[in-house]
Amino acid sequence: MELTHTRILVDKYAECFLSRVNINKIDTMLIQKFMNNDKETIWKDGITLMITGTKVELRPVSLEDYKRTYEWNNDEETAKLGVGSELFRLSHVPLEKIVDDYEKVKKIDKREEGVFSIYTRGENPKHIGTINYRELNIVTRRCTVGIGIGVKEYWDNGYGSDAMKALIHYLFQTMNLNRIQLETWSGNIRAIRSYEKNGFVVEGRLRNDVYIDGKYYDTIVMGLLKEEYQS
Repeated sequence: MELTHTRILVDKYAECFLSRVNINKIDTMLIQKFMNNDKETIWKDGITLMITGTKVELRPVSLEDYKRTYEWNNDEETAKLGVGSELFRLSHVPLEKIVDDYEKVKKIDKREEGVFSIYTRGENPKHIGTINYRELNIVTRRCTVGIGIGVKEYWDNGYGSDAMKALIHYLFQTMNLNRIQLETWSGNIRAIRSYEKNGFVVEGRLRNDVYIDGKYYDTIVMGLLKEEYQS
């Protein structure tokens, strides 16, 4: 098997950078994982990294995927749940701006942040959302994550929880991080319950930090440590 068919978009660089492991050792480990048909992380044609869960797959973002977020960002209910009082930053964003932003996504250093499209698994996979990690700190080995399910028919059916679970496993087991954190707002009960399902606990509350539809809400800070994680 040629190494060109098992090129690493994240693992080779992030693992070496974070854990200072010899690159040749990582090559050997990943080749073995590929030969064993590991279903957690799959490389295709040397360029595609796919992280799989039970219901979803996390794929690299394509231009068509990114254009699809244009519709979600301009749906008030969807955008409001995702960003709270930051809604004004997403609503009525022109499609040209979305395309420009995609060019920046392609240049992201995976050692610092990563963006994935959430696809359903099965014979006819469907793009239903996005998920990301960012603000990665190599000293404290922590990052911030975010997720949004843009297709409403997939709300409340476990797809978001499964996507987050797959990303958590990847960040702890492959990227060797020690802490994952996120923020949401107190009115987004669906999201809070989903995060708690994956082991996140409320660590802090910023009172009256979010303003939506004429009412103040709290920002909820949640965190998960590797030692608390159950794979």
